[in-house]
This record gives sequence, C-alpha cells and structure tokens, in this order.
Amino acid sequence: MSTNVVDPKPTRQFRALRAITRDTHLTRLILLLIAIFLFFTIIKTGSFLNLRTWQSMAIQFPEFGLMALGVMLTMMTGGIDLSVVGIANMTSIGAAVIMLSLAADGGSVTVAIIAAIAFALVAGALAGALNGFLVAKVKIPPILVTLGTLELFGGIAIIITGGKPVSGLPSAWGDTFASKVGGLVPMPLIVFILAAIVVGLVLGRTSFGTKIRMLGTNATAAGFSGLNTTSLLVRTYMFSGLWAALAGLVMLANYNSAKADYGSTYTLLTVLIVVLGGVNPNGGSGRLSGVVLAIVILQILSSGLNMFPAISNFYRPLIWGGVLLAVMVLNYFSKDGPGGRSGKRKGE
Repeated sequence: MSTNVVDPKPTRQFRALRAITRDTHLTRLILLLIAIFLFFTIIKTGSFLNLRTWQSMAIQFPEFGLMALGVMLTMMTGGIDLSVVGIANMTSIGAAVIMLSLAADGGSVTVAIIAAIAFALVAGALAGALNGFLVAKVKIPPILVTLGTLELFGGIAIIITGGKPVSGLPSAWGDTFASKVGGLVPMPLIVFILAAIVVGLVLGRTSFGTKIRMLGTNATAAGFSGLNTTSLLVRTYMFSGLWAALAGLVMLANYNSAKADYGSTYTLLTVLIVVLGGVNPNGGSGRLSGVVLAIVILQILSSGLNMFPAISNFYRPLIWGGVLLAVMVLNYFSKDGPGGRSGKRKGE
C-alpha cells in the first residue's frame, strides 16, 4: 500500500498568492484594475483593445512611472520629492545641448549620445544629492526643499533654452531609444521594467532598502541605532534624481526634443501614484508592486478618457487631485491602510 506524501512547504506561486490576498490594499488595486479594464473593454472595445493603444500606453507611462519610483523611495523615508519634473527637464535639455554640440560638424554621433546620457544621469544624481543634503543637513522640510529646487531646476532649464524647445537631435537617438524591440515592445517600457527591477532589488535584497524603511518608521530610533541618517537621505534623494534623469531621457526620445515645461502635470501625478500604490505618506512602508499597479491603473484610465472627446484634457488635474484626496481620506479611515489610523508612526 502506497501513501502519498504531501510536501508541507507551499509553492512559490502559492506564497505569492497568499501574500497578495493578505494585503487588502493590493487586493483592492487588483480589483480596481480589473474593473477599469472591463469597463473600457465593454464601452470602447475596438479602440481600447487595439495593439496601437497598448503600445502608446507603454510609451507614455514610463515617463511619469520612472519619476514615481524615485518619489516612492523618498516617501518611504518620511519625505517627498516634488522636484522630479524639474530634474527631468533640466537634464534632458542638458543632454540635448551636449548631443547637438558633439554631433555637429561631422562629430561622432555615438560619442555624442553616450556623453549626453552620462551627463544626464550624473546631473540628475547631483541634483538629487542637493535635495538630500538640504533635507538631512540643513534640516529644511522635504516638501519645501523640493518645491524650491523644482523652481530652481526649471529656471535653469528656461535660462539654457530661453523657453524654446531644443530639437533637431541626431536620428540615431530616436531610432534607438524610441524604437520597438521586435517591432512590438517599445524601448521606454524596457527601460521602465529594468529600473523597477533595480528598485525591487534595492528594497528587498539590500541593507539600504531595510534602512530606508527603518528611517521612515522612526527617524529618532534609527539615529540612536547608529544609522548614518544624513548619508542615507542623500543617497535616497540621489536615487530619485537618477530616476528623474532617466525619465527625462525617455521624454527626450519620445518627443525628439526637450523643453522646460514638458510633463508639467507629472508632479501631482507621481504623488498620486505613490499614495494610491500604498506607500505610507508618513514613511516606513510601501510595496513596489502596489506602485507599479497604480501606474498601470492611471495610465489605462488616462488613455481610456482620451477615447471620449467630450472630456477635455483640462479636466485631468481636477480628476487627479480629486482622486488623490479621496485615496488619502480612504486610507485615513481604513484601519490597516497606508497612513491610516493604525499606520501612524510610533510617537504620533
């Protein structure tokens, strides 16, 4: 007589499913995504399910999605980064100017592109480090620091361009970074996926990610435990600046030009994504999966609204602002929600 031995260890898929069902906020996001998808599928079947529609979404959302990844990291420390759009535009303008200068008069286009990318990433990291230094060392509240640097970086961009777009980039730039891999998958989507994987590894597999959560949970206790909070904050805001610069390069490829006011609505949108994704505005907790789901939800909603000509784009800020307030109120009254009454940090 044979007996079947059941392995008591749950499979990886089962553990993932159990983690999702235990996280009520993540479950709500999945249900919301399904509801929005079904709504637009039924109402606008032909245009919504068209391959071009989804390719267009995959080109658009990495712009603000990359910025949201940086904002997520800063919010997990208990801070915020409102300067991401300014960093993105400033670095993309600098990259465009360098590319045009080096590629002029028969210069190597490859060298020009590499130099432009290197400049943008370094400048983005330095801009983020400035934010982190002012927050950690000068002790200015993050919201004031990043509001100020948003205007500062935007002003630098306007001075460089005189308020006009920088265009006429080498065709190799667009052919490479605005292309579709295999004729189907847009390059901006691949860039976003790689960036999200890096953030996931940083948060889940490194001591740096653990320290970010510790700092956001209780900054005083983190300081007494021996954490170098100044270094930690500077590095966190550097990460945010780096992802903002990467978003600027994506915008540069999508528009084939750079301008000081591109993506002006993304500041509110990135904050909405991070809060909707379940990151506690007080710091200390948050899931990358929730933020990615929020990005997809808002992109589908935005693209779906484009299919209704009667709904003007001027209503977008009204919609995003209303959704942000509604989510924060819902989280507050939700006992286990991010930023809810039981989600406050100790001592508050």
